[in-house]
Amino acid sequence: MSAPIRVAVLGFGLGGRVFHVPFVSAIPGLELAAIVQRQGDEAAAAYPGVRVLRSAEEAFADPAIDLVVVATPNDTHFNLASRALQAGKHVVVDKPITSTSQQARELIALAKAQGKVLAPFHNRRFDGDFLTVRKLRAELKLGRIVTVESHFDRFRPMQRTGSWKEAGGPANGLLFDLGPHLIDQALALFGPPQAITATIRGDRDETDIDDAFSVLLEYTGEGTTYVRYECRATMLAADPAPRFRVHGTHGSYVKSGVDPQEAALLGRARPPMLGTDEAWLREAETAWGTLTVALDRNEPGSLERMACATERGDYRLFYANVRDAILGTAPLAIPAEDGYRVIRLLELARLSSERRMTLDVSFDQGEAV
Repeated sequence: MSAPIRVAVLGFGLGGRVFHVPFVSAIPGLELAAIVQRQGDEAAAAYPGVRVLRSAEEAFADPAIDLVVVATPNDTHFNLASRALQAGKHVVVDKPITSTSQQARELIALAKAQGKVLAPFHNRRFDGDFLTVRKLRAELKLGRIVTVESHFDRFRPMQRTGSWKEAGGPANGLLFDLGPHLIDQALALFGPPQAITATIRGDRDETDIDDAFSVLLEYTGEGTTYVRYECRATMLAADPAPRFRVHGTHGSYVKSGVDPQEAALLGRARPPMLGTDEAWLREAETAWGTLTVALDRNEPGSLERMACATERGDYRLFYANVRDAILGTAPLAIPAEDGYRVIRLLELARLSSERRMTLDVSFDQGEAV
């Protein structure tokens, strides 16, 4: 067996503590070698056998570190990822991969020049609800899909003080927080859209960030292949909309609630080592979505409604694939180019909202819109 890939995680806030460190620790072939926490002793208490560093420079300078995970505030991603690549490390970057599409292009070029893996952490591709929608589409259970509504609703009517996520700035706000999840899922399902229309706003009484958005992605093809994919999020939804509402020519799928992994992790659960007999979370049947299909499409009233089992979500699979990509045994499932496309669409969404108009989508760097 080859030596383990030694990993340093930069940051032990919500991202590092909940979404990165537990999953790095659960992958055979990866070794959690260091956690960078500038202040505090939470990392040392939670992972007593792991070195705690006080600066990213210590991780970059350590020749034993193979992979650096950037789990720090959004506006630091480009700087830290660039320095890690220049130090000869493979890199995972939490979403969004960078603050601008130009930065993403530069980071991708640097990774290529260094011959290193650069992976954007779009973990929501491993959510059970998304995996279920993808399966239904592949199996044509809904016929030809025509509309998708994808919501990520919260109820936080008061602005949180002391949180970098609620500080003003182009790299912060709900669009750059939850938008990458929703837009990346759309890209994974249908590829690049042809047009985008967005409204990005602040709905709360007091807010320093955009706290609500609607992004419509339009897919136009030959004949009747039009798909309308709408991504929505808000901090003023005491009664949240369904996570997914999907309509097709043969029926509909509606799913409420979110993948149970995040809540379990916030409750300090830790995933078992991948490959052991111990199973990670499966969603309770009471939370399954509803599949409604036509028994006879000539008789619109002849519908069958049934519970639709949710596929098992598993964020461990992201890091298992990064391991394999570093070892050269598998292609990267979520390449850096996907991170660039997400940022490009976020930028176009902002421009669409500012101009109050629909924009054509282009991924050519520097193309006028």
